Amino acid sequence: MKIDWDRRHCARKGHVTYAPDDPRLRVGLHAQTAVGEAWRCLRCGDFALGEPHGSGPAADAPLVPRGKVLRDLFILRFLAIERAVRGVFIVLVAVAVWKFSNSQDAVRRLFNEYLDTFRPVFKHFHYDLDHSPVVGSIQKAFGYKHSTLLLVAALLLAYALIELVEAVGLWYAKRWAEYLTVVATAAFLPLEIYELTEKVSYLKIATLVLNILAVLYIALAKRLFGLRGGRRAFEEERHSASLLEVEESAGVQPSLP
Repeated sequence: MKIDWDRRHCARKGHVTYAPDDPRLRVGLHAQTAVGEAWRCLRCGDFALGEPHGSGPAADAPLVPRGKVLRDLFILRFLAIERAVRGVFIVLVAVAVWKFSNSQDAVRRLFNEYLDTFRPVFKHFHYDLDHSPVVGSIQKAFGYKHSTLLLVAALLLAYALIELVEAVGLWYAKRWAEYLTVVATAAFLPLEIYELTEKVSYLKIATLVLNILAVLYIALAKRLFGLRGGRRAFEEERHSASLLEVEESAGVQPSLP
């Protein structure tokens, strides 16, 4: 089922109307009804009662996201939510590492006590806790120095900060955030690939695929790093859309350059 992004957005955010100075365009955008005047929405094309939100030259019409742009914004906000969730999770892990570094000996003693308690229970089910990979990893962590754990916590917080900054920027469709997301995500791709060579899991595969798709999509769709004409082509496309929206909504054949 095809999604009507324009009407979907107007239903949530409201219509955007504009009264151009050009009489030809104004006629197609304006209507007089029994309950008052109505103006045609620049996004979805439906008429909305009331005064227009703005007026002036057609070239100064507001830049209204529509169609593909709204779809792109939806995808960016999906990525923003994913970055925000990941950032919060990493913050929690960093806090846990920091607390562990400050009470390492107490946690080790508590862990060993519980290990002694549960060892006979697991042995009854033919599971040897002393040779468990999970238990081995935890015991290995007890051997880390306090300074090393603090460094790990600091690096995790720095990574979480990058993820949260990305999330805010992508939510508001900021171009700098798109660059940051592509660079930061691409930088960690080799590490994610290396982790897959160590141990394969569905979560790791899904994360890797999502990050690769995010890098390719943002770089190509937003014309980053000079791709598809770069920033100049991106800005020209947006500016021409602003003028064409008024002409198309008014039913006037757009003038060719």
